[in-house]
Amino acid sequence: MRRRYLPLVMGLLYSTGLTAMAADKSGAEDLITKGKYLATAADCGACHTSPHQGAPMAGGYAIQSPLGTIFASNITPSKVAGIGDYSERDFARAVREGINKQGQHLYPAMPYISYSRITDPDIHALYAYFMHGVKPVDEPSPPTHLPFPFNIRASMAVWNALFAGNKPFTSSPKVADDVNRGDYLVNALEHCDTCHTPRNALMGQDNGKALSGGSLGSWYAPNITPDRNSGIGEWSAADLTQYLKTGHLGGKAQAAGPMAEAVEHSLQFLSDDDIHAIVAYLHQIPAVDTGSAKPRDGYGQPSASELLMRGQTDNADAGWKVFSGSCANCHQADGQGNGYYPPLFHNSATGADRPDNLVSAILYGVHRDVSGEQVAMPAFGPDAPFSERLSDQQIADVSNYVLKHYGNPQVGVTADQVKIIREGGEKPLLAKLTSPASLLAAAIILLLVLIIVLVLLAKRRRKHDGKK
Repeated sequence: MRRRYLPLVMGLLYSTGLTAMAADKSGAEDLITKGKYLATAADCGACHTSPHQGAPMAGGYAIQSPLGTIFASNITPSKVAGIGDYSERDFARAVREGINKQGQHLYPAMPYISYSRITDPDIHALYAYFMHGVKPVDEPSPPTHLPFPFNIRASMAVWNALFAGNKPFTSSPKVADDVNRGDYLVNALEHCDTCHTPRNALMGQDNGKALSGGSLGSWYAPNITPDRNSGIGEWSAADLTQYLKTGHLGGKAQAAGPMAEAVEHSLQFLSDDDIHAIVAYLHQIPAVDTGSAKPRDGYGQPSASELLMRGQTDNADAGWKVFSGSCANCHQADGQGNGYYPPLFHNSATGADRPDNLVSAILYGVHRDVSGEQVAMPAFGPDAPFSERLSDQQIADVSNYVLKHYGNPQVGVTADQVKIIREGGEKPLLAKLTSPASLLAAAIILLLVLIIVLVLLAKRRRKHDGKK
């Protein structure tokens, strides 16, 4: 009789096994899906995927830093060129500490200072995604060659000792759940602090002024604290939500440069709950006053100056000439825009207390793709067709014209400033001190000091010998 039940028992065991296998497969797929979302929130693809039809996460993107060009590495699961032989521990160390499997220090263009706050469960999900959700690419990315002494990667150990050391994020019982989530997104995954927090002389984050604005080479990440004049204190929750999701907020701001990349590759794909959490967090952080007289979107009005100047030939304003020929057709003669191109007044780029983003928008253009809709302002800098390229003086002239008639008239632009922005922005002190000229000067000074010491020692020795 017992044999009758054997097939039934075996069938039940087989069915249970299949169910367990299906559950395991479903769990693995869920983990990979979670990891993909986290990688999107961390904006990994913006740097590790080349914008020129590069394979996802295969590296090759050239990141312009004050210290030189840094090429993003291949982080596909290729065992030849990527991270295919990384254990989860190796992966966690690279993400959180900036040290690869070979023990080499990564440069902080990889925002491991912020990523050090990523929690263990999220590291586990990210590892699952990169190992099983990304197609391996066996093509290595170009090597990074920085000038001496930055080419000595071990020197990063000293910098890390000074400015790294964050621990995985833990929620605070003193704030609401959405604020905790926003804190985690802003300061860990989305690494907003990496760009929007000012840097000290050694390029470490000045966290005493967190999110109050920071230089990004040619671009400037503005103050996003809730200060009413210097920051975004007058932005409603709906305003900030729309900007984060689309990069467009009429009458206030348009995302360009690195912020456009963040919107295009990351922010537009976040859930409504996560966007709400970011907004909730930013609205309750300490406001930092950086001295602005009024909000940067509060300057300017329509102007008839372009129309009034038409037909002039003698002593015509140099900035008007460029504006009339290159700008008015899209932004309209009175600066009101046309629905596709934004107005030049009540615009954070023209109303800021520094001209970096206005000049960079002219040099490099504005590009972002949100929900399949392309936003594109042409560049007039080095990437423009030869006939449309503007010189440093022409960009200074048109910037001053726009600032005077549509933006913040207290800000002025010189050709030298444009040249600096074209070359990647003002060099930080650390880069200046380690430039070839500075190192040569330091070597000469050291040699002179050594000669003086030797001379003094020789005199002391002769004096001592004379007393014998």
